Amino acid sequence: MSVSSLMALGNDRVPFADPYILCYGGMYYAYGTHSTNGIAVAVSKNLVDWRMSAGRSKDRLALHKDDSYADRRFWAPEVYRANGKFIMFYSADEHTCAAVAENPLGPFVQSVKRPLIEDFKSIDNSLYIDASGKGWMPFVRFNNGNIIWMAELTDDYLHIKPKTMRFCLEATEPWEHRMGNVAEGPFIIKHGRYYYLTYSCNDFKSKDYGIGVAVTDDLRKPWAKQPYNPVFQRGFGLPGTGHHSFFKDASGKVRVVFHAHFSESRIHPRCMYIADVVFKPAEKAGDPPRLTIGGKLIECKIQRGFGK
Repeated sequence: MSVSSLMALGNDRVPFADPYILCYGGMYYAYGTHSTNGIAVAVSKNLVDWRMSAGRSKDRLALHKDDSYADRRFWAPEVYRANGKFIMFYSADEHTCAAVAENPLGPFVQSVKRPLIEDFKSIDNSLYIDASGKGWMPFVRFNNGNIIWMAELTDDYLHIKPKTMRFCLEATEPWEHRMGNVAEGPFIIKHGRYYYLTYSCNDFKSKDYGIGVAVTDDLRKPWAKQPYNPVFQRGFGLPGTGHHSFFKDASGKVRVVFHAHFSESRIHPRCMYIADVVFKPAEKAGDPPRLTIGGKLIECKIQRGFGK
């Protein structure tokens, strides 16, 4: 749906599903599931007001389908500064992909138009770079539902090491099974000596789409789902809150960006929101700190006067 169509509906929220925010050079760059022709980008100085259609590729996108494997189903983009370039992880026609650009606005291009995993369908790839510089890619496979796996990456972060692929987690708990067999949108964040793998469960169409967390102290070890799950479900009273990512704002504060349904009675277009992240002390000695989402809600708005 176009920006003008959204304005006609009286809605000025940023229509990004599966959102990701990059803070770079004093600006914020948001990417999300939005366009049928590729990956869109919006820019902001304050996290509230966003200028849409800011990309440098065709159709003012960050990545256009002409520069990518596949030409449809562009989902869940994330952009990282690494090795002197910007790397976009995203899904195209239900395959995980990576593209490179010199600027966060693009144009992002796949020099070789192939998915990261060719043998089977996979989506929702994310990137975690550990203290040694090693890259890890959590992603989703379709094995009797949506199931989260992980693989190690090559030094350029553009290829996986196939023999390192392993299962991480799937939907098993009652709160995770209110609609469908879905565990998706994985994202890794580290706090202290612990790694937190956050994920979304239930079909995205469900108002109970929500976020869970699993923890480990070693990325080669199994993940343990936390007893306080879900950490975020119908957050701030919004329906369908999920498929999130974490980022540090310009002050170094950890925040989470996520989407929610358009309204209680309508799913699309899903819209982008930002909240605070706090790690609270564990209730039991020896347990990892508790990840919580809350604080002040930021409703991301399309900048007034856009396109004039």
